[in-house]
Amino acid sequence: MNQKKLTKGNLLIAEPSILCDGSFNRSVILLTEHDENGSVGFIFNKPSPYTLKDLIPETNSSLKIFFGGPVSEDNLYFVHKVPELIPDSIEIADGIYWGGDFESVQALLNDDILSKNDIRFFLGYSGWSEQQLEDELSIASWLVIENKFKNLFKIAHTNFWKNELIKYGSNYAIWANAPKNPSLN
Repeated sequence: MNQKKLTKGNLLIAEPSILCDGSFNRSVILLTEHDENGSVGFIFNKPSPYTLKDLIPETNSSLKIFFGGPVSEDNLYFVHKVPELIPDSIEIADGIYWGGDFESVQALLNDDILSKNDIRFFLGYSGWSEQQLEDELSIASWLVIENKFKNLFKIAHTNFWKNELIKYGSNYAIWANAPKNPSLN
């Protein structure tokens, strides 16, 4: 299940060893870029309190914005599955694309052509310098899995981390079922 080879399109599941990390605690990250220069990804399961309309009033969209990671949190990014509708998209993996022409995205949203099952928006991104992510893997900070979801955008964010962690057996199930704040136990 856990593969050590990093490839863009993989999912990174935060190990229980980083539960105290404010940025990555209980995160599931879609790896959108990985090469000898470093890695980039977006946290897929941490919604912000904002909608797209909150940040871009001229867009009539109530789509939720997610926290993508601790880097460049004042920038908006998006990942989608409709490259035929969004010019200049970059393919991450089979059926998943990053970025593209934002004016096209705005028009598609205003015409109600895009839905939450097609696109996800993020404030910031998760980034690692050269060899940094491999070093984190060597100290058991992440589980690396192949993205086998037919539509990653349809996965409910609320239990995404927990459901993936439980697949690794009883030792992980203990952590997956632990409360976010152990003092509330």
